[in-house]
Amino acid sequence: MADVLGAAVSYGGYINLFKFLLVLAAFFGWLPLANWIYEDSQAVGTNKNLWTVTIVLVGAFGLLLWLLIPIYIIGLLIFLIAIGGEAIAYVIHRNALVADFEKVLTADHLRNLFVDPQKKLQKASRGLAFITAHGNEVPLPQPKTAEANGFVKTCEILDDAIWRRASQVLFNPQKENYEVIYIIDGVPNPQPPRTREEMDYFIYYIKHLAALEVEEKRKPQQGKFKVVVKGDQLHPITWEVNTAGSTAGEQVKLTRADDKTVKKIAELGFNDNQLESIESLRNETKGLVLISGPAQSGRTTTMYALLRNHDPFLYNINTLEKKPLTELSNITQNIFTLTDTGTTSYSRRLQTILRRGPDIIGVEDCEDPQCAQLICAAVKDGRMVYATMEAASVSQTLEKWIKLVGDKEKAIDCLTAIINQRLVRVLCDQCRVAYKPNPALFKKFNIPANDVDMFYRPGEIEYDKRGRPIICEKCQGTGYYGRTGLFETIRFTPELAQVLKQANTTQEMIAALRKAGMLYMQEQSIKKVSLGITSINEVIRNFSTKNS
Repeated sequence: MADVLGAAVSYGGYINLFKFLLVLAAFFGWLPLANWIYEDSQAVGTNKNLWTVTIVLVGAFGLLLWLLIPIYIIGLLIFLIAIGGEAIAYVIHRNALVADFEKVLTADHLRNLFVDPQKKLQKASRGLAFITAHGNEVPLPQPKTAEANGFVKTCEILDDAIWRRASQVLFNPQKENYEVIYIIDGVPNPQPPRTREEMDYFIYYIKHLAALEVEEKRKPQQGKFKVVVKGDQLHPITWEVNTAGSTAGEQVKLTRADDKTVKKIAELGFNDNQLESIESLRNETKGLVLISGPAQSGRTTTMYALLRNHDPFLYNINTLEKKPLTELSNITQNIFTLTDTGTTSYSRRLQTILRRGPDIIGVEDCEDPQCAQLICAAVKDGRMVYATMEAASVSQTLEKWIKLVGDKEKAIDCLTAIINQRLVRVLCDQCRVAYKPNPALFKKFNIPANDVDMFYRPGEIEYDKRGRPIICEKCQGTGYYGRTGLFETIRFTPELAQVLKQANTTQEMIAALRKAGMLYMQEQSIKKVSLGITSINEVIRNFSTKNS
């Protein structure tokens, strides 16, 4: 009998209590692994039956081999290798299907196992907090939920966009991912693309914040939410959300609404010789000021500043606009929307406003003869009118206005001033550098180089000892910080009006404007270049054919 027991012990070695407990531990460790694969495969959308059956069969076969192989340690190794190999194969497979922050057994995942989930979310917030479209503060979401994933991704994207001073963030769906573009100081700046998985969580979360329909992916939607940066409750940042469907996927545009603050005339960028003349418009009680420029040149911002130059408590001020930039306190803003086109026209809406008897009125996009005729009549009745239109120069604006009115004398008689403008980026004063300009540059672009010794340009990127770029903390490496206006202006006098009426050609009108003291915008811009406000390349960019 003793010989039989000894043979049994030498065959398997499992009479040893410690070894037997180890087998049980391995068995009860294998069962939760199989259960996790079953549940996780459902969550990530892979073949749950295939992976569950595979882990069960591999585990059972490995355990059987362990029991049958005479050498205990070899059986243990075979079992561990079989189970471990199958588990690793599944992890690699499921990690390829999920976003980075959902992957398991990565370095980040292992580190986070020892971190409290709430503390992890707090850290991932990057100091940001959210206020919904309904004005409700958003608490930290529950860990490991769709809200938590969206929260983390939204914090990451907005923290970067705010730091880089993006006024707009565009997300355009591509075949395999999303193209991301930041609009910084009016210039598109491409960013690294985002995966569709990331964007699904991001769009899901910001739609909740902006009170949009989460499931609606085709119809255009618009909403707002606020971001509180590092507890600064007094200065939350408002973001407008616009979504729309496309054949490639859902397009998203975020616009920073608080960038649209009303500026004072002195903040727009007029040169000293222009500022006094433009500010004195507050003393005018009748007349027309035309504000022109290419698209996206800041015409509406200038119109707002000119309207605010008048006392809204002394005068009844109205506007007619298609897309207001922001709210103007104590000014009645009338908005003409697409729905109005079925019942009335832009000129009829202007006529309705004029019948209310405003003292001062701002008209956005005066582009049709009917509006021009109404404006002339309003000026004749003793009103002050500010109107915007698209044109590349003062002379072109004057020509366009005369054509709209259809009567040269009538068009000129109501004019008080014309302002034509562009927007250029301002050089960062922390990293700009001076250089001696090439004289050939002036000749090439027909820019007078009178007594200009030095120009300025963005500084070149520097690198530390490890080859990493040293980024300017103020401009984030763009070389520019903010924008300012370039202006071409003329105030009309009775003498100038008389000469213009007698002019027979465009060249004669331009000569009259020059004789009256108007400087070309290129001449005004060269002053800003020589003072280090902007760069010659930025000026050239704005006077290229594309921007004109």
